[in-house]
Amino acid sequence: MEKKWTKKYGKLLLELARHSIAEKLGHADTVAGPDLSDIPDTLLTEKRGVFVTLHKNGQLRGCIGNIEPEHSVLEGVRKNAVHAAFKDSRFAPLDAAEFREIDIEVSLLTPPQKMRFTDTRDMLDKLTPFEDGVIVEKEHCRATFLPQVWEQLPAPDSFLRNLCTKAGCDPDAWQTGDLHLYTYQVQSFAERTAP
Repeated sequence: MEKKWTKKYGKLLLELARHSIAEKLGHADTVAGPDLSDIPDTLLTEKRGVFVTLHKNGQLRGCIGNIEPEHSVLEGVRKNAVHAAFKDSRFAPLDAAEFREIDIEVSLLTPPQKMRFTDTRDMLDKLTPFEDGVIVEKEHCRATFLPQVWEQLPAPDSFLRNLCTKAGCDPDAWQTGDLHLYTYQVQSFAERTAP
């Protein structure tokens, strides 16, 4: 994936995410808003898939995003930061005390590409662990794992079983060939590397 976003720009996106959460908590005065004037408007207004992930003590504390390029990067970071903090149904809404304990990660996605494969072996050969984000889709079931999930599930069969389960499919649906797979890549920026 083309790396148009520098570390400096990524740091500003992280500051934007943190400031957006602080604003929602009513503590915007405690977190300075970033000066985004250094980031070219063409990057900020570009429509991209964006995920914002929160960690607390190295454990997931919230993750919300959009896979498809529905919003500008600017809007996607703001909106998904707030949703990850307060609307991830797996967790209670973030409170002011926890806010100081979280680490934020922002992931910018490439557009998903449909994976073409002939059988299970071909599918596994075409997957690139630790680089590919994967979407599974079957009828009304759909779910994704960002490439970062390979860190916890490095074996492709386990990765795909867990992803099918997340989508609400049979865990072995990936072996039957009657679902669709899409892949994408991300450029991510984190306040701190999660253990």
